[in-house]
Amino acid sequence: MISAGDFRNGVTFEMDGNVMQIVEFQHVKPGKGAAFVRTKVRNVITGGVTERTFNPSDKYPTAFIERKEMQYLYNDGGLYYFMDNETFENLPIGPEKLDDNFRFVKENTDVKVLSYKGNVFGVEPPFFVELEITETEPGVKGDTATNVTKPAILETGAELKVPLFINVGDRIRVDTRTGEYMERA
Repeated sequence: MISAGDFRNGVTFEMDGNVMQIVEFQHVKPGKGAAFVRTKVRNVITGGVTERTFNPSDKYPTAFIERKEMQYLYNDGGLYYFMDNETFENLPIGPEKLDDNFRFVKENTDVKVLSYKGNVFGVEPPFFVELEITETEPGVKGDTATNVTKPAILETGAELKVPLFINVGDRIRVDTRTGEYMERA
């Protein structure tokens, strides 16, 4: 059991027959009245996000999410295929269960497949990936204002902003949680 006063980002719990995950939380102590916890919770099965307030003393059963290490193999039209690293079985997953940050994952990358009671509901990519720039405009000498960026397309097809000194063929590190350029690899 977990009390609402102990909520943190990423905590999963069962509520009204659904599995919920805390996306954002804020403990509020108004000058008048009782304290409460304001949260954004995501239903891990459907993906819907709602705002909700809780009494800090409310208790909910903890939901244990299984995170299994698997390798992303390929995309075959509408399905993405993953291989279990222990049993070598293939698992097809639909695109609706993949987050926006999956666009930074290339083939043969290890990811964590999330499931609850055997039902897969999401895929967690590694926090940092190294990718090659396939398309970007050349940087113009003299454009030296701070933090000037330009659009670039990566080998996975994803687009992001990079500094002017990055060229086609360069390998960069990308933070998949924020979708931002980190550094040259």
